[in-house]
Amino acid sequence: MENSEKEILYNGIRLPEEWPPRNLCDTTLSPISVPYLENPPTVIYIDKGRQLFVDDFLIENTNLKRDFHKPRLYEENPVLKPETQLEINNGKYPVASPFNDGVFYDAEDQLFKMWYHAGWFDGVGYAISEDGLHWNRPMLDVAPATNRVLPVREGYRRDGAAVWLDHQTDDPNQRFKMFVYFRSPDWSGGEVYTSFDGIHWGKPVRTGPCGDNTTFFYNAFRKKWVYSIRTSNRTLGRTRSYREHEDFIKGASWKKEDVVFWARADELDQADPDLGYSPQLYDVNAVAYESLLLGLFAIFKGPPNELCAIGGFPKINELVLGYSRDGFHWHRPVRSPFIAASRKEGRWNRGYIHAAGGGCLVVNDKIYFYFGAWSGESPTLGRHMYAGGTTGLAILRRDGFASMNAGLSTESLTTRPVIFNKGKHLFVNTNTKNGMLQVEILDNQGNVIEPYSHINCVPISKDTTCQLVRWKKGEDLSSLVGKSVKFRFYLTNGQLYSFWVSPDLTGASDGYVAAGGPGFSTAIDTVGTSVSNCRTSIKGAANG
Repeated sequence: MENSEKEILYNGIRLPEEWPPRNLCDTTLSPISVPYLENPPTVIYIDKGRQLFVDDFLIENTNLKRDFHKPRLYEENPVLKPETQLEINNGKYPVASPFNDGVFYDAEDQLFKMWYHAGWFDGVGYAISEDGLHWNRPMLDVAPATNRVLPVREGYRRDGAAVWLDHQTDDPNQRFKMFVYFRSPDWSGGEVYTSFDGIHWGKPVRTGPCGDNTTFFYNAFRKKWVYSIRTSNRTLGRTRSYREHEDFIKGASWKKEDVVFWARADELDQADPDLGYSPQLYDVNAVAYESLLLGLFAIFKGPPNELCAIGGFPKINELVLGYSRDGFHWHRPVRSPFIAASRKEGRWNRGYIHAAGGGCLVVNDKIYFYFGAWSGESPTLGRHMYAGGTTGLAILRRDGFASMNAGLSTESLTTRPVIFNKGKHLFVNTNTKNGMLQVEILDNQGNVIEPYSHINCVPISKDTTCQLVRWKKGEDLSSLVGKSVKFRFYLTNGQLYSFWVSPDLTGASDGYVAAGGPGFSTAIDTVGTSVSNCRTSIKGAANG
């Protein structure tokens, strides 16, 4: 597909005329370049969402140090494990785990909802929760006395799947969307469905050719459905191809020429020192989080299927994060696992880690990441590579992917020129409980715009995910709307995670909150402090 005109994104990035790109190399291990980091826009627009420091896109200069953070595992993991007849799967391959599938917060019912792999190659199960920690399995009328949402079809066995709660659709019958890869004696491939309630699904529509563990996601910034298609080649093993379309169903019927090569493991993905196999890209899930796309890359470390089958232990997949500001190119600055396999025999998360569709949820001042994990333990067989699938939860501070840090000496960060057209109140996510943060605003020549000097800025000395920045002679930035300015942050003994300009004093970011969360009516933060107590210190949020 080619654009008749170059598309300018919400952040000022200008896409090339040919989109998606068709020039990515699928035969080498060199990292794929990220054009918008090599040549950022002259001015960056920041109306959409919290602005994160996961790369240098926003930064003109700084002497702060960037640290990347990892989530903590929930103490009572797993939050879902095989307990029902459907999940126990006759004792051979018990599974109650997202195999991608999906976890979302449905504001209409005020419930967390999970679609998951119930019994290996068996069903799509459905569970609900009020707090995201304790889950119930409602008995449904689809398959009697089970929580299964797809009826059994003779000879059809489900493989990978993906589910999405669509907040954007005008058609209530398409509020929920699902992809399932089926295996059958005469055909194997993908099918897509839509539903009004996530329980009763319409007639399936077959997709174009794809491999198992194909998934999809919604790029909310460009209003495109993206199919993350499992492909492979002799050089790189498992890879990913890309298909985008504004219509979920029409987009599923792709042909070879509609699909482009997209992503792969590269030379920066290090082999496991004990296993020694070249890493491969097992799958890619993504979601809009605040002002960028957050990607969950499952990196396969081995061993090959045949060795796992003989040994009766799960493959080693681990989740690594990627970030995209154009929806296609990925910046993956950290190659160590964001969510790792324990590799320990007898542990619920020994291996085969899979992200849940929807990526993550915003729960007050934290982010919840649900994931599938396999132990390899089978009550009947003793052990099997696909037995013992459960659901884990990892928790991170909100915006806590990366922070810009200063020690005891005051250091600074100056942004590139930015423009905001709607907001008038500056907010930050920072931990300066033992230090201080002050901010000033500059024009494009580097001159301070009065009264917004750091000398006039009221110091911030607290740990908070949402804090209004005040100046002694004013806090309203209305006079700067539509003008190109720079923000300079002065930081002492603390961490700065993000900043944004909000239209009101709630601190609403107008950014995306991934798969939703309590207090949000949609997948966009329009409520700010109505969701979390922005002005008070957080307690127990995980920084790493």
